[in-house]
This record gives sequence, C-alpha cells and structure tokens, in this order.
Amino acid sequence: MNHQPERVALVTLPTPVEPAPRLAEAIGLRPEDLWIKRDDLVGVGGGGNKVRKLEYTAGLAQRDGADTLVTTGAAQSNHARLTAAVAAKLGMKAVLVFPGAPGASSSGNLVLDGLLGARIVWSGDVETHALAEAAENVVAELRAGGARPALIPFGGSSAVGAQGYVDCAEELLGQVPDLEHVVVALGSGGTMAGLVARLGVERVLGVDVGARPNPAEAVAAFARPLSRAPITAKELRVRDQIGAGYGTYTAEVADAMVTTARTEGVILDPTYTGRAMAGLIAAVEDGDIRRGQPTVFVHTGGLPGLFGHAAAVAHAESLL
Repeated sequence: MNHQPERVALVTLPTPVEPAPRLAEAIGLRPEDLWIKRDDLVGVGGGGNKVRKLEYTAGLAQRDGADTLVTTGAAQSNHARLTAAVAAKLGMKAVLVFPGAPGASSSGNLVLDGLLGARIVWSGDVETHALAEAAENVVAELRAGGARPALIPFGGSSAVGAQGYVDCAEELLGQVPDLEHVVVALGSGGTMAGLVARLGVERVLGVDVGARPNPAEAVAAFARPLSRAPITAKELRVRDQIGAGYGTYTAEVADAMVTTARTEGVILDPTYTGRAMAGLIAAVEDGDIRRGQPTVFVHTGGLPGLFGHAAAVAHAESLL
C-alpha cells in the first residue's frame, strides 16, 4: 500500500511464540521443530486473530467518525464476537448480521455477543452475497436514523485488515528467524494474505476450512497491495481440510484437537484451528513439511466456538 493505514492499538505485542516439543514428536517432527504463535492470547473479547485486523479496520472507522460497527458472519463467528468487543472498547455500538434465525443455539460465541451488547440481525436462509446485501441494508437504515455506521468486511478481511498479519509476520521473523513453514487456517483470507505479503508464498501454508469459495483468489487479492512481489492464487500453498463442509466435525479434526490438548495443554476449536492442525499433521505425513524444518503453527483463537459446536462438545464429553 502507498501509506500505512490508520491503526488503533488493541493488542499487547508481540504475542508469544511457545515451543511445542511433545506435539512435534507426536506428529513426526523433531522436538525442536515446532512452535505455536499464540494469537489466541491477544486479550480483547476472548482473543483471536481478528483483533489484529480490527486494529486497522476499526481504526479507519474511528478516524472517519463512526459510532457503530456493522459486520457479517456465521452465527458462531469469532470475527463478529471480536467486532462487538472492539466496538465496546472504543465506545461504539455493534450490529452483527447473521444468516439463519434465532433459537438453534445460543451458546458459544453468541453468549459473548450478548454480554458485549451487540444487536443481532437474523437474515434467514441466504447465500453469502445476499448476506452482504443485508448488511448494506442495515448500514443504510442506521444512516437514515442518524447513526454513523462503518461496515467491517466479512472476517475482517481486506487489504486494510491484512496489514495486521504483515505486523504478525514481522514479529515471527524476530521470534523464529529461521522459520521455514508457517501454518494457518484459511477462512476469509486476510490472515494468510498478510503473512504471505511479508513472508512470501513459499513459507506460508493455508489450510482451507471452507468459509468462502475460491479462498486463494481472495488471499492473492488482499496480499497484492501489501507485497513487493507479484502474487497469484495458483502459486499459493493451500491444503484442503473442509471435509463434508464448513462447520462439520471430521475425524481428522477430532484427532488433531485431542493430540494437541494432550501433548501441550493447548485447546483448539473444531472450525478453524482444529482444521489447521489437521492440515499440519497431513503435511508432515506426506512430506510437505519435514523433520528439521522450523515450523510455526499460528493459533488464531476461536475457543468460544467450541462450546457452540454440538458435535465437538459431544465428542469431548464422550472422552470423560
């Protein structure tokens, strides 16, 4: 980008990088090969990667005089929860536009949305593009009522939001200078985009969780304005862990969550970080990541979503 975008400081930086020797050995790496970047520990609203993006997207909204943040996502959206938290911290209101209808589940992230004071607009059974239109309508209604709303993009992902993960990549280069692989969940695309823009396509492995169609195209589009080198979707390293669909609970994810918890005491969620760890394990199994190659797993948070995922909760209870 031609200039540094507006930023509001929300995270105590840098977030820690912790060695994961027992997990490394369990999945076929050397004990000294694996590190976990703890972006689940950012603090605001229960933590997670979206806060780094919101430092820029909400910072821009604050600069422009917004008093309300509007965003979209699934009902258990971590991004929506953290948008509500950041709005509260900055003295703004939050409106979260979700597909579906109330009543299916009110646990997990939805509980925190309520605590944080967010208003939820349910949009029924709509496709992604229609959800975006619903959010635009909410913005128009708020503006007509005298509010000053700002629309935060799906997942917080844009070239502006991705700058937060350019920052993260800079931290990683200081913490693990010889890193060869950075593994991260690929959802809306902004987190991977920022990492790729600073670290290059060869060092970042994104694990597709099925949150959006053609995620590699989104990553490339968000990364290009931030990168000195040209970036195309086809050269990105992307590994599929979608299973039967976004939000489903696969055997690979269940195994990854249990292994991580029982070796390092680190809890993953079934939608994002559990899939990312399953992708890392698969990459070691097929030789894409090898022993002796320093590897960082980016823990992007999402723990509240575990408690809103019936299948994951049932599986955990069965282990008692």
